[in-house]
Formats: sequence, C-alpha cells, structure tokens
Amino acid sequence: MNTEKVYFARLLAFAASAALAGCTAGPTKPEKAPAKDESADVIQQKAVERWNFLIAQQAEKAYDYLSPGYRTTKARETYAKETNDRPIRWTKVRYNEQQCDGDTCKVKLIVDFKVKMPGMSGTANSFSPLVETWIKTGGRWYYLPDAMASGKVQDPGKS
Repeated sequence: MNTEKVYFARLLAFAASAALAGCTAGPTKPEKAPAKDESADVIQQKAVERWNFLIAQQAEKAYDYLSPGYRTTKARETYAKETNDRPIRWTKVRYNEQQCDGDTCKVKLIVDFKVKMPGMSGTANSFSPLVETWIKTGGRWYYLPDAMASGKVQDPGKS
C-alpha cells in the first residue's frame, strides 16, 4: 500500500507540473507563411492592363509598358499610330500563366480579336494564344517586344 501511495503521488505531481507547464507557455505564434512573390501579381496586372489599352485603341498609354530600350527606337506617336491603325481589332484578353527566371518572365495570354475579311461583308472573330517577354529593369517590369524589334513576325502558337 505504501508503494501505491508513492506512485500515485509521483503521477499526481507529474500531471500537475504538466498542467502548469501548459498554462505558463502562453499563446504560440503562428508560423510565418513563406514570402509571396509579388512580382507574379505585378506582371499579370501589367500585362492585362497593357492589353486593355490596346483593346481600347489607346496605344499611346500602352507605350509606357514597353521596355525603356525599345522606347528609344520608336516615338510614342509612331507606335500609337502603327498599333491603332492595324486592321485587326482586339476585343478581350485573358491571362493564362507565366514562367519566370530571375528578372525575365514569359507571360502566356489569350487574346480575342476580330478582323474584316477582304471581299466579304462582316468580320471574323477568333482568338490567339500569345507569349510575351517581360523584363525587370530599374526595379520595374516592362514588356519587351523582341519579335517586333527584330522585324520577325511572332508565331502565336509557339510557347
């Protein structure tokens, strides 16, 4: 009977110390979530904003999204006139995804458009997947129209 009292006393002491330890520990801090790459949201927003200006035929505003290097090769007025006077009319843009490597991102978009068909009345409506290159320079993200700058026509089906 004596040993039973000792074991019971030890068990009671252990339980009491465990209960007290739980009370004095205080609230636990939640673990910090890993830092989110805000660049992904910024690029998505900028790519869609640029296309919305093109859709609204406000290429002079879309000009500000072009890389500083490209802007040195073409004046705002020239870019706006060439872009706004195209026979194609963009009607909608949808962001798809992006893949980034450091300060360069490939942004995949889907752009709806309509075009007047020569010799036919009316327009044809369609859509096209596009892959754009965005670069970070001076702490800001810009669209780099590499295919247009090189004089090549971009194949919208290539990724």
